Amino acid sequence: MKKDVAIMMGSKSDMPIMQNALDTLKKFGLKCEVKILSAHRTPKQTIEFTSKAREKGFKVIIAAAGGAAHLAGVVAAHTTLPVIGVPIQTKSLGGVDSLFSTVQMPAGIPVGCMAIGKAGAVNAALFAIEILGVTDKKIEKKLIQHKKDMAKKVLKG
Repeated sequence: MKKDVAIMMGSKSDMPIMQNALDTLKKFGLKCEVKILSAHRTPKQTIEFTSKAREKGFKVIIAAAGGAAHLAGVVAAHTTLPVIGVPIQTKSLGGVDSLFSTVQMPAGIPVGCMAIGKAGAVNAALFAIEILGVTDKKIEKKLIQHKKDMAKKVLKG
């Protein structure tokens, strides 16, 4: 079965946040796969999965990690697929460490970085959906409707 988006996270403890991304992707009918892989603790498996992601049919990768948070950067270094990073909030520095590790990439290794935590997870999914919507009219129509629904909610108060 072909999957559109790979959601990677450095630890099982990231799942409560990343469930928001998974739920958002599912609302749009997208198929995804979740992988728990660490840039530091499982580097070989991380590189192996990432380097084969395109041939497995993935079109976008969302990578979430906390602390040193190098997962998105390591993933981006081993694929030509778009990589969207989600910094996970940490106890010691509130996620600012994760943010800096995800957003501050060297030239040539791009990572689209979202906000820390839940908002970042939801926006990562929506950004992936927008990327896919560039070539898929059904997804584009769902995005248009999604934005109209958000506006209605705001206007209702």
